Amino acid sequence: MLKTTLKTLTAAALVAGSAMMATAQDYTIRATANSNTNDEDYDGLVVFKNYVEAASNGAIAVELFIGTQLCSNGAECLQGVADGSIDVYISTSGGASGIFPYVQVLDLPYLMADDRIAEHVLSGDFTRTMRDMALEDSGGAIRLMTIGNTGGWRNFANTQRRVAEPSDMEGLKIRTVVADLPQELVKALGASPTPIPWPELFTSFQTGVVEGSKNGITDIMGMKFPDAGLQYVTLDGHAYMGALWWMSNENFMAMPEDMRRVVVDGFYALQQATFASPKRKSIQAYEDFVAGGGDLYVPTPEQKAAFAEAAAPVNDWFVANVARGDEILAALQEAVAAAEAEVNAARDADLN
Repeated sequence: MLKTTLKTLTAAALVAGSAMMATAQDYTIRATANSNTNDEDYDGLVVFKNYVEAASNGAIAVELFIGTQLCSNGAECLQGVADGSIDVYISTSGGASGIFPYVQVLDLPYLMADDRIAEHVLSGDFTRTMRDMALEDSGGAIRLMTIGNTGGWRNFANTQRRVAEPSDMEGLKIRTVVADLPQELVKALGASPTPIPWPELFTSFQTGVVEGSKNGITDIMGMKFPDAGLQYVTLDGHAYMGALWWMSNENFMAMPEDMRRVVVDGFYALQQATFASPKRKSIQAYEDFVAGGGDLYVPTPEQKAAFAEAAAPVNDWFVANVARGDEILAALQEAVAAAEAEVNAARDADLN
């Protein structure tokens, strides 16, 4: 809990026969991530803790709870943020979609082309738009502080064959979470969505219950899925693995402006760390995958365009079925267009 503690300091000396008193405020931020110390979320929290404690001259202490010490799932953790018993929590879009269904916009396929575009989008007004929506829909209780990354990009991987064209997906049993949007994507590409709990996925590959998944390479290698037969990865980059960092709005706003500024800057540092961490970790993961006999395929621009065209109906499904889906999708598309114009102009300038 974000605690504001008034401490009474007694003066060491008496002046004119009376005691002098002073007060000072201390703040504690309790931050949790349902992951482990090898995860990008932990990397981000370490940077956040270091920055906030140093920049506040020790006025703010940040306590880290990694795993399920404070809460065990998205709904429970976000309830903790809402009631103020948890200050900071990081979720995937899937983990927050039960409360804020429109955050699944980050899972819509092929909207952001690469890291540079995604990072530009998530560092700007799109995140503020989503923040305003979440504050409104939570009655002012839950504040979106920033959106970083947790694992790079989602790519299709399978045990059966190289996937170079959408038609190569035909009939594959692809593991998804228990959520409509990823299942709609898999169906749009001609495969069969099969919801499987994450801890059961290794065995499910071994037994053929599923033949593929949509994950980042660090997750694939961290879970040793190639040992279960996952030998084909297609770098289609259909979704940026966004990490949504939530904070108790009441506790945030209870801090004075100078301390809020420190926290905001701390989340900027955290975001930059989570942008960078997957890039570094994925290098060794890709090398290990290929060294183990894995087939790593990069679609041509034409092939990636074909994937995007095949997946386009998912956007229509999102607008028709997700509350405020039209509003958030329009905001994302506008932000992507602006990012592409600015980034591509910078690229062109750097070529000359």
